[in-house]
Amino acid sequence: MARFNTRTARPSPGSPITTTGERAATHEGATGHLRDAKSELFLLAVANMVGTDSFYEKGGDRDDRYTQLVRQLAVEDGDWTAGLLGWLRGPGNMRTAAIVGAAEYVRARLDGAMTPTHATASNRSVIASVLKRPDEPGELLAYWMGRYGRRVPKPVKRGIEDALGGLYTERALLKYDTAGHAFRFGDVIELVHPAPAAAWQGDLFKHAIDRRHGRGDEPPATLELLRTRATIAGWTTEQRRELLNRPDAADFLRRAGMTWEALAGWLQGPMDKAAWEAVIPSMGLMALVRNLRNFDEAGVSDTVAARIAARLADPAEVARSRMFPFRFWAAYKHAPSLRWGHALEQALGHSLSSVPRLTGRTLILVDRSPSMFPGYAFSTPNRSDISLAEQAAVFGAALAVRAEAPTLVEFGMRSRRIDVPKGASTLRLIEKFERIDGTDIPSAVKAHYNAHDRVVVVTDEQTRPGWLPSNCHGHWGGMPETQIDDLIPRHVPVYMWNMAGYRTGAAPSGGANRHAFGGLTDQAFRMVPLLEAGRDAKWPWQN
Repeated sequence: MARFNTRTARPSPGSPITTTGERAATHEGATGHLRDAKSELFLLAVANMVGTDSFYEKGGDRDDRYTQLVRQLAVEDGDWTAGLLGWLRGPGNMRTAAIVGAAEYVRARLDGAMTPTHATASNRSVIASVLKRPDEPGELLAYWMGRYGRRVPKPVKRGIEDALGGLYTERALLKYDTAGHAFRFGDVIELVHPAPAAAWQGDLFKHAIDRRHGRGDEPPATLELLRTRATIAGWTTEQRRELLNRPDAADFLRRAGMTWEALAGWLQGPMDKAAWEAVIPSMGLMALVRNLRNFDEAGVSDTVAARIAARLADPAEVARSRMFPFRFWAAYKHAPSLRWGHALEQALGHSLSSVPRLTGRTLILVDRSPSMFPGYAFSTPNRSDISLAEQAAVFGAALAVRAEAPTLVEFGMRSRRIDVPKGASTLRLIEKFERIDGTDIPSAVKAHYNAHDRVVVVTDEQTRPGWLPSNCHGHWGGMPETQIDDLIPRHVPVYMWNMAGYRTGAAPSGGANRHAFGGLTDQAFRMVPLLEAGRDAKWPWQN
């Protein structure tokens, strides 16, 4: 009798996130599988919000683990680590983790404690690759000096210089060079001594230094935008309000580089309908999404609302905004008017465009246990207004809406199937999720697995002592620890999404149809069809 050459035999492709084969205890004592250093760093990087606690791990401990892994891999495989950091700040859109990682990368390679292996990526290029926003050079310097003192090595300075040419503009100075930052534009320029990209930028650099030291209030003639702002700063309150009634108000505010925050302060009064309608054409998509409720409360006209909706429905606008999909859900949840609903549904769809349309039957299990929610003594602290539970629901719903035959299930100590009608609204589907006490994945799989072609689990991967992964055995009829292969046949792919980035995982990963991923982004989900096509999935920046 054949044992290997059977009808279900297929290639066993590898995913990049792998376990070592060594077992250890999870944070609650259950059997866990240690990840290799690269897998551990990747999962931690995409799941970690620097300085924030998780349910099972203090923020400081996670930050230390992150920096230690970056320093280790900067020496062991500099090009891989450089690729990770560039991807984090680019497609990954993880700002702080990328900046901290770049600083630690350079420090490790300069320390000389270990001889770095050959790498084509220079320290200078790694620093430049993570600086994408005008306030980030100052952010990096604040981190470096707070950790390593005032002596800044040349690769850090030169990397910052490489980035400044495309970052420091008149608009950037007005928006980001504020008294709330310890490192102002002038400080960065004086430390780095960058060469200006054009004559106007040379004048801007000099003006930023003068501004930092409280001298030379009047901008030079080459900086027209700054001169306009200086002029209107002297207008009376009446003159400022009168501007809003002019037919060219929107164009004037745009040419003056006026953001909605700056306008609110400049008017010295409420942001009414006229104020919003004058500044809306200058607002970016993220600012629009965050202010939909304010637009409704101010009575912004349906004509203007239609223009906003058109921008939300534009795939190119959504792509340029680089907004996480959860932001569109948050806007939908908080905006009182129904006039935004369809446009937000379209925007969410565009932001999830890479989520695959999986063929066959897919079982999608979404963790709704208390540690995924804020507000409880045992929940994961979360600085964002989008909880881990909501993030998981967004991607579970999106995957289900696109799948050919989905079985969408939410679970805790009990489980419940959520109906997914054809052509369902992702936003309406998210509203159906609930909070459920406890965690019992074995019971959820046993109740809902029925010869599916694949299983997707979104969870924090942590379990109670001796039970994998259930904390309900002996309570409420829950199942005991159950090995994944006893629940799901080995020929059926299982994809587990790690929401927290812990060191140990609930299941082995990297091959044999068992795969763990981190970072709930549409980019991550693209690996599923690659693996099922028999191709080894690479790291996101290597595809």
